[in-house]
Amino acid sequence: MHINYQVGVVPDILAIISLYENAGLPRPTKDVSRIQKMYDNSNLVITAWESDLLVGVSRSITDWCWSCYLADLAVLESHKGKGIGKELIRLTKENAGEESIVLLLSVATAMEFYPKVGMQPVVNGFILNRML
Repeated sequence: MHINYQVGVVPDILAIISLYENAGLPRPTKDVSRIQKMYDNSNLVITAWESDLLVGVSRSITDWCWSCYLADLAVLESHKGKGIGKELIRLTKENAGEESIVLLLSVATAMEFYPKVGMQPVVNGFILNRML
């Protein structure tokens, strides 16, 4: 299995939705225009491909000098456990730059994954939840 990683390549929105649904990432996948807006307003997208199959994606919002919010990390169920998520995080940090932190909100099912790839939990965060 050879995985090709690409920075700045935004896949077809239906391929992204299919990946999210397969990976179990809770996103508004029935609202194509909202998913499209999510990508239109993100400035760091890294994708993982096996041939022409999208197998992983990292979507972030960053200022390139202080913080990088890793908004979405998804890997096809069939490709989990092969280091793809770890590499997408590494490439996110590399591209965001040494001056930036990378932070995220985790879904419950991924809470054990992030410490395994070197991320530290934080307790000093706050949230205002979305309405929809």
